[in-house]
Amino acid sequence: MLGMTISMFDIRTMLTGVRVTLLAGGALALAACQTDGGSPVATDALRVDAAPADLQSAGPAEPVADPGPMTRTRAARECWMRTEKTNAHENLDRRADVVNKCIEDKMKATSGPAPKS
Repeated sequence: MLGMTISMFDIRTMLTGVRVTLLAGGALALAACQTDGGSPVATDALRVDAAPADLQSAGPAEPVADPGPMTRTRAARECWMRTEKTNAHENLDRRADVVNKCIEDKMKATSGPAPKS
């Protein structure tokens, strides 16, 4: 039992080494999880600044022609987009009411006159 004596200094030195190793390992693990597109793994196709110059210099896109009949899903999407731009300061319940009214108005406008019997 002569060689079993360990001083407090040796224990502190060992614990400090373990802490530094764990900290460095954690930092490396977090650095490997970088998701902002700055890592060399990110493809240029996904980067906004990698777009061709001719696409960047083009003016605003022309409005898309009517893609088909108005569906409830399409009306909801358009109404939510408009509400997010114009009523972003209102609470969610109020925006939902505005969107529901907008959907009803769009669906009434596309239904046309009632067929004559």
